[in-house]
Amino acid sequence: MEEEARPVRQQQRRLNPTILDVVKKEVIKLLAVGIIYPILDGNWVSPVQVVPKKFGMTVMKNRNDELVPMLVQNSWKLNQATSKDHFPLPFLDQVLEKLVGKSHYCFLNGYSRYMQIHIALEDQYKTTFTCPFDTFAYTRMSFGLCNAPSTF
Repeated sequence: MEEEARPVRQQQRRLNPTILDVVKKEVIKLLAVGIIYPILDGNWVSPVQVVPKKFGMTVMKNRNDELVPMLVQNSWKLNQATSKDHFPLPFLDQVLEKLVGKSHYCFLNGYSRYMQIHIALEDQYKTTFTCPFDTFAYTRMSFGLCNAPSTF
């Protein structure tokens, strides 16, 4: 976190009524598995938003024929105040060079990608987000944090 950064509490945004139930189900699911928890107050509060998927849809069906949104917090203000990692992601050609001549490969498809990485207890308040159902904080890294890709 940049030393001169001042916490920002952003207001909740309206969500499209047609996807409100789907968002509620996603919040309930994240609560049930302990990825988020209710928080009374926080210095950093970001609004939640639903991001369109590749095909222009905000809600898509998964393998179980369930509607699933791409739910993210809008961490723009938090990301502005965050010290950026000094090391970039590797270039794909550099990664592939390391595989030349190898006989075994392993491809991992991590479930919920970033949410496999725990956030230190003292930093969880920074991930506070607000939605129509309550205010929550993440226990695990969420999509939308500026250093998430390099940490993952």
